[in-house]
Amino acid sequence: MQKKPVFILAIESSCDDTAAAVLENDKVRSNVVANQLIHQEFGGVVPELASRAHQQNIVPVIDAALKKANISKEDLSAIAFTQGPGLMGSLLVGSSFAKSLSLALDVPLIAVNHMQAHILAHFIDEENFDKPDFPFLALTISGGHTQIVKVSNYFEMEVIGETTDDAVGEAFDKSAKILGLPYPGGPLVDKYAQLGNPKAFAFTKPKVPGLDFSFSGLKTAILYFIQKEVAKNPEFITENLNDICASIQHTIIEILMDKLKLAVKETGINRIAIGGGVSANSGIRKTLKEAESKYGWKTFIPKFEYTTDNAAMIGIVGYQKFLIENFENSSVVSKARIAL
Repeated sequence: MQKKPVFILAIESSCDDTAAAVLENDKVRSNVVANQLIHQEFGGVVPELASRAHQQNIVPVIDAALKKANISKEDLSAIAFTQGPGLMGSLLVGSSFAKSLSLALDVPLIAVNHMQAHILAHFIDEENFDKPDFPFLALTISGGHTQIVKVSNYFEMEVIGETTDDAVGEAFDKSAKILGLPYPGGPLVDKYAQLGNPKAFAFTKPKVPGLDFSFSGLKTAILYFIQKEVAKNPEFITENLNDICASIQHTIIEILMDKLKLAVKETGINRIAIGGGVSANSGIRKTLKEAESKYGWKTFIPKFEYTTDNAAMIGIVGYQKFLIENFENSSVVSKARIAL
């Protein structure tokens, strides 16, 4: 007898994107994201505005996800939502809706760790995308996180390296701000970097012991460098934008790769998977693919739409938790900070 399919409705609202997805087992039936453009004029995410926008977007986004998946809410097997980490006001919008819907439909409620979801996004069943075998090393890189995680199975993960100050995504965005680029600046640095010379300008890499990262010193070095050059030539940024971006990106990628090489050496694990918003960066993706032939690694790069914040990745964790009946009740609380 054929087993009844599991339909998971997943809700993601950890920061400034309202997202909903429907998964049938480990396949994505729909994945809808509503972006919030209001933050651009402020040069960063304003938490209060983010939570208000989530309240406006959540019903239409979930409705669109169900319609696109061609199922009704009565078909759902469970509701999965992002418990944390993230902005508290944003998280509460998603969790409150998930709890209410779970209660109304009398289906299980599943709480998901956002960072765990970035890693397990690799297990979404997608054509032409391989799934990593356990154990593997995950490099999770985003606006708020930079971690190397040893992944032994779906729910056994150990952070073996992390940033001691700023995240890599912040380093990209702050560098862009120094250059006068609009928010979010990280993707623009990547865009201009592809047109420039990565060896045009040299930036010192921070010396941090072990597998940990640091990016605050690099940001300061970039700021002082730009101030010094602009004092000599007011048109320096305009005349050298591509080369500056290429040099910044090259330095950041070298910092990441140095730590990954050390992690492979220390653990003996040469399967590397990346996740998080910054893994959309073309330079990082290219360098990681080159590492397969250069170092003998097996690298895993998720489908582009599963790198930035999305609900499909919440859904795949929800599916794995559904299989082992790891459910929550309505007393579960959202957490701005949550351990992996």
